Amino acid sequence: MTTIYLIRHGQASFGAANYDQLSNKGEQQATLLGRYLAKVLKEPPYVYAGTMQRHQQTAQLALAESFPELALKSDQAWNEFHHQQVFAKFDDRFNKPDELKLAILQEKNPRAYLASIFDQAIERWIGNEFDHEYDESWTAFSTRVNGAFDALCADLAEQQPRYSVVFSSGGVISTIVGHLLGLDAKSIFQLNWSIANTSITTIRLKGNDRQLLSLNEHHFIKAENADLLTWI
Repeated sequence: MTTIYLIRHGQASFGAANYDQLSNKGEQQATLLGRYLAKVLKEPPYVYAGTMQRHQQTAQLALAESFPELALKSDQAWNEFHHQQVFAKFDDRFNKPDELKLAILQEKNPRAYLASIFDQAIERWIGNEFDHEYDESWTAFSTRVNGAFDALCADLAEQQPRYSVVFSSGGVISTIVGHLLGLDAKSIFQLNWSIANTSITTIRLKGNDRQLLSLNEHHFIKAENADLLTWI
């Protein structure tokens, strides 16, 4: 039996020219995550990560605090969907990240405004009518992510480690959880919006059986420093 820890990356640099780089808060979150993993994992895990910079940085910082000797397996199948393109196809003002950030900060309730944009942009993407406009359609993304999870489970069934840790993104984690729970695409992305940076979602793998154990655990951050808790 293996417990799989699906971990969202630390806070990225929203509105910056390079979103994919962790912010200062993101680095602190990843360090706290690593210290927590050192406490709860009783033996070295089998570790995977997406190839995005924020995945790699989160993994490296966390592993430095917990299992610095471990080799990190990287696979682009664990990468997030192209969120900037999804925003831009909904409203071309958002082709530039700084314009998106400025528009959000001018609102009375920036988080609610971003949530509204997110919902509308995602609804357009998952609707299939405009698939030809995106580098990767929702159907293609979902197929890729669930294929990556199937491949991971097959690998773990052969290796049989006690733990596996995967560093990825909120859309990836929500898609896997949604598939396990039989959620539709809209419900999956409502779930995505709630997943905190460096939060942990756990799944138990026993033979071919996959059981969701926990979702979006982030108490280890809140208990240490609630100001470090972020969702964007």
